[in-house]
Amino acid sequence: MRAHLRSILLSGLIAVLALGASAFPAQAAMPVEFIRETANEVLVILKDPALDSDAKIARIEKIAYARFDFETMSRLVLARNWRRLKPDQQREFVEQFKKHLSVTYGRNVDAYANESVDVTGDRKEPRGDWTVQTKILRGGPSQDILVDYRLRQKDGDWKVIDVVVERISLVSNFRSQIQEIISRDGVDGMLALLRSKNASGESILPEEDRKPGEKAAD
Repeated sequence: MRAHLRSILLSGLIAVLALGASAFPAQAAMPVEFIRETANEVLVILKDPALDSDAKIARIEKIAYARFDFETMSRLVLARNWRRLKPDQQREFVEQFKKHLSVTYGRNVDAYANESVDVTGDRKEPRGDWTVQTKILRGGPSQDILVDYRLRQKDGDWKVIDVVVERISLVSNFRSQIQEIISRDGVDGMLALLRSKNASGESILPEEDRKPGEKAAD
């Protein structure tokens, strides 16, 4: 039986940071260099026995904040609702969403267990994005996890803008939840809920696995 989405997605997020450059096709050299630089920093943290979980989370957060494009992710999550937010609300959403990803997935940092990864393909996407398709090997076909990483250049640097695990997009997963909250509580209510959930360390995502087939980031 599959683990819950949080554990699966956390494994995917950490696995991408643990991939070496030699695993990727030559034509993806620039995205690979991005991954390699990130991996060199993250692996030191994950393998440090002197660090407890909280210390690892704090250090990995610092790296993620520099390597993920949270503004683009926020725009994709909010979709049409982005324009409904005033500039100060947009800035707050980006910060609250950034924190919420850590709340949702960070507590599973110890789930990393040196899984091996096979690259199964890659492709260039519209707008200059790049997708790298991988499979995380976890002890058998029924346990293996398919993970796609969507990268986009910003100011000449590659940034992660989405992670798609077993066809479930992180961006799309949050998009459906956020849109439901905005429809019910409005923009102010959504921001208030994010602040509250972040303060209490709870996620807005349901505990049960999401059904595969969600569309990835546009």
